Amino acid sequence: MASKKGNRIQVILECTEHRASGQPGTSRYITTKNKKNTTERLELKKFNNVLRKVTVHKEIK
Repeated sequence: MASKKGNRIQVILECTEHRASGQPGTSRYITTKNKKNTTERLELKKFNNVLRKVTVHKEIK
């Protein structure tokens, strides 16, 4: 069995448009990234259920 030691970590992505709009609730996704290859913060386009459109989600600490 492979060991769990590695460079992959879990990160949380939060919608930037939703936070700026002031509407209640948040749109968040959990994913993994390789911290050795991707040292900067992750930024992906994901679907936001509240706003009903695809928006930019950025990694939060």
